[in-house]
Amino acid sequence: MKKLLAILLVTALLCTALAGCGSSGNESAEAGKLVVGATPAPHAEILEVAKEILAEQGIELEIKEFQDYVLPNTAVDTGEIDANFFQHKPYLDDFNAENGTEVVSVAKIHYEPFGIYAGKTASLDKLANGAKVAVPNDSTNEGRALQLLQQEGLIKLTENAGLSARPLDIAENPLNLEIVELDAAMVPKALQDVDIAVVNGNYAIESGLKVSDALAVEAADSLAAETYANILCVKAGNEENKLVKALIEALQSDKVKEFIEKKYEGAVVPVF
Repeated sequence: MKKLLAILLVTALLCTALAGCGSSGNESAEAGKLVVGATPAPHAEILEVAKEILAEQGIELEIKEFQDYVLPNTAVDTGEIDANFFQHKPYLDDFNAENGTEVVSVAKIHYEPFGIYAGKTASLDKLANGAKVAVPNDSTNEGRALQLLQQEGLIKLTENAGLSARPLDIAENPLNLEIVELDAAMVPKALQDVDIAVVNGNYAIESGLKVSDALAVEAADSLAAETYANILCVKAGNEENKLVKALIEALQSDKVKEFIEKKYEGAVVPVF
């Protein structure tokens, strides 16, 4: 009996030391791996900071980069990846409605102001009659681009166009601007072929464009600024996953906030 008690005592001590028997505590319970899809800048760059934070908790974060706005959502919906970080809520809502996917937002992280950048024409007051203006062609970003053009007095939209505005909603176009609709990723690449372009914040960053060089940016109190926070998304049903919760905490940390403010100098604005 004494030998049996001694064996049990040694076993218990080993289990405690190695945290390998029974409950292993919060840190081990949360340890694991997450695969998160993101567009390269700024999303993947911000995730790299979160990756360092999660590593300290024993959580591995694999960042899978995508070059488009479709595959990151389908990959979450099919379970190929655990989460994505690249979009805003209006785009997500439209995507789910059009594709029957069940991807949901779990956290707001930052806001990227749209900017108008010079192409062949150096300033807005030098735009000629019939000037070409490149804008993103997807359902939510195009309306946002047109709202920015209206903000600067270049066009006037119909009263109820809102953020779903399309070129057909332009009520007044005194300069007869030609709206050139392109895939969002292609807009900054078209600057040499158009007079001005309205560029998404993330694609402006990837293309080396700086907010300080923009001819105009969305006002801080604009409808777009209130609506288009970039979000972390997961498949419906995974909102309470412990690893996802840990990722949210990391992305909304002081370390990430400081990184965003220092790295992007106003091109990316934290919203937490």
